[in-house]
Amino acid sequence: MTAPTFTLLDQDGKEHTLAEYGGKWVLLYFYPKDDTPGCTIEACTIRDQFKDFTKIGAEVLGVSTDSVASHKKFAEKFELPFTLLADVNKEVVGMYGVSKRTSFLIAPEGKVAKVYENVKPAEHAAEVIADLKALTDKS
Repeated sequence: MTAPTFTLLDQDGKEHTLAEYGGKWVLLYFYPKDDTPGCTIEACTIRDQFKDFTKIGAEVLGVSTDSVASHKKFAEKFELPFTLLADVNKEVVGMYGVSKRTSFLIAPEGKVAKVYENVKPAEHAAEVIADLKALTDKS
């Protein structure tokens, strides 16, 4: 399946399109709400293992229906080094058919390589990094 393309604003109000990440691996992770227990655990474990994502050459995009301002507070409070996208109109959530904590690993050519459903926040980053290493042969 080809990943549906979109344009959303990040925590600084800057526009991002999925197309601009063409040629790179992308973890597109959908989470319910900024600064709630599970979402904070998930974001912080990705933050703590972010160097492993960058070493592989992968981008991380977090998406929720919270506002740009909410994302900015969340990113600053927990020093998140990756992009948070505000899907306030639930367009992208709808395109991807997401109703709960779900992630999509998108390959450089724009195809969905793996879907993670019912994500466990504390284990998710390590699980995705292991899959990226297997898919890219970068151990």
